[in-house]
Amino acid sequence: MTECCHSDILFSMRSAPLTFERALWKEGKAYVVGVDEVGCGCWAGEVVAAAVILKRDSPPPRAQDSKKLSEKQRLALTEHIKKTSFSWSIGRASLQEIDTLNIRQAAFLAMRRAIEQLSVSPDWVLCDGFNLPGITIPCTRLIHGDARSRSIAAASILAKVTRDQELKDADLLYPGYGFARHKGYGTKEHARVLETLGPTPIHRMTFEPVKTVVLRLQRKG
Repeated sequence: MTECCHSDILFSMRSAPLTFERALWKEGKAYVVGVDEVGCGCWAGEVVAAAVILKRDSPPPRAQDSKKLSEKQRLALTEHIKKTSFSWSIGRASLQEIDTLNIRQAAFLAMRRAIEQLSVSPDWVLCDGFNLPGITIPCTRLIHGDARSRSIAAASILAKVTRDQELKDADLLYPGYGFARHKGYGTKEHARVLETLGPTPIHRMTFEPVKTVVLRLQRKG
């Protein structure tokens, strides 16, 4: 992507506000981290989370809810966020952890891991949708946080771009499943191929309809 096209994408879009970040900065909380996850509702692939700390004394990266952006916008913003943020990191929960813990606890684990891998310990956490358990850092739960907090929006973009690329890679390992298109989510195409070809090693074996397909295959021997 050329620098001109990159700039056009960045400056032609609206961004989530900085209301919560600025209020916390004003209280002396220098390191405010936004955290979000992606992949909870999928039939395949890991849960991926991202954590982003914006710089308080320089223009923050533009960002908004990743679901409202095109793939081209997300890719351009990912590069921009990584270059201009104070710190960012990725955390994940494995397929085994998803099937063992349950999806919500696995998502919490991925978010905690993202926070733990930052270059500094945050003063405050802004979390999309949850009061994140298992942390000693103060946390604010924001419903629809990726539309209300620039830090969370930035995290949502990094998490989605990271996970989308992993499912594109999986598409090469498991041709015919359409992972590059549906990214592991429960589409009609995914259901049809799952019934025809059976699950892959990256499917979540405790999730329906994967679980039913596995049991049917086991009964057939």
